[in-house]
Amino acid sequence: MTPHTQFRQRLTSGVQLIGYWCVLDAPVAVERIAMLGYDYIAIDMQHGLVGFDGMVRSLTAVDAGDGAVGLVRVGENSAASIGRALDSGAVGVIVPLIEDGDDAARAVSAARYAGGRRSYGPMRSALRIGPTPADADAATTVLVMVETASGLDHVDEICRVPGVDGVYVGPSDLRLALGGSSSTDASVDEAFEAALQRIVRAAEEAGVAAAIHTPSGAVAAERLAQGFTVATVASDLTHLEISARDHLSRARTGDGR
Repeated sequence: MTPHTQFRQRLTSGVQLIGYWCVLDAPVAVERIAMLGYDYIAIDMQHGLVGFDGMVRSLTAVDAGDGAVGLVRVGENSAASIGRALDSGAVGVIVPLIEDGDDAARAVSAARYAGGRRSYGPMRSALRIGPTPADADAATTVLVMVETASGLDHVDEICRVPGVDGVYVGPSDLRLALGGSSSTDASVDEAFEAALQRIVRAAEEAGVAAAIHTPSGAVAAERLAQGFTVATVASDLTHLEISARDHLSRARTGDGR
């Protein structure tokens, strides 16, 4: 069994998984990151600076690494966006702005051949996910994002939708949805943490994964300890900026440590 076919099994069985988020069209960098030991690399097609060609190159780069699999955060909850990501070789999709169970069901349907809306044309996915439709359906992961007030209100319903493998928290949008003035507004910390625990409980009760985006490995560890089973560390652009700033500061101050 390949890492691609194992991934959904591991995710749905509660194995803790750690991934990395990529927003840049930089396949050589993606390949290097994919060889570090992360369980998955997520390519961001919603807010990332990646076009269709870049997504394909990045997924190819992930597959050239050692063990990680490629997920795609699609730009929208549509059969076209989800189908293109899966046909291009993604082992699964992260679907944004899910408001209720009907939204979640549409996302699942777009990712499934049997009884769904996925049109057959597997392209790269046939190399690792399938190509038999039933095998593809069994191996394809669907994570739906809870990041709005409506999504939070309907989180129990969303988690119970057949075919949803997990819910994925978008912390920036969720914090804004809770009344924050910015994506880091500490004044809503209490409500934010309560919302996260509500999401974790809903996922546990439904038997699906609870995933969350985090800004660092340290925060990822905290969230995993709180009950999340999947944590993504973000992102290539952010970490490039942090590293460049740190090196500049050390060069200017003479701190060679």
